[in-house]
Amino acid sequence: MKESIRVLQECAEVQTKKGSDYQNEHSRIRQVDYYPNGVATLLDIMHAKMLRMQSVVAAMQSDPSYEANFESIEDSAKDLINYATFVVEYTRGKMDGQKPDHDFLNRPMKPALSPFAQNIKKGVEESALKSVAAEKLHKDFGL
Repeated sequence: MKESIRVLQECAEVQTKKGSDYQNEHSRIRQVDYYPNGVATLLDIMHAKMLRMQSVVAAMQSDPSYEANFESIEDSAKDLINYATFVVEYTRGKMDGQKPDHDFLNRPMKPALSPFAQNIKKGVEESALKSVAAEKLHKDFGL
């Protein structure tokens, strides 16, 4: 088996284990609650992970004896992989607790207008334009 596939399997295991800590059956917290701005929050978290990795690498480059104190580059990379899967999950509208009437940034979506309502709106807009045009003609040309 290719090593990258093994890594993905390890990521899935980590995600399952951490998931049971973060969203256990005795908690009212859903996965989506961790990401109040949807994908934007996830990207912020991923950015922070990347910064941490860059910081550790910079420290290792300048001091060959440096060892990361809390989590390794590999652990951070696995976290990034898992957060990337959360981005995809969120964009698909499949994250636990996600509201179907909110978009990928967790903003309420405007309901789509029915064809009937679209026609009414179009008629109102056309009437308003005609009104403005008539008013302008009256004001500019006394018509």
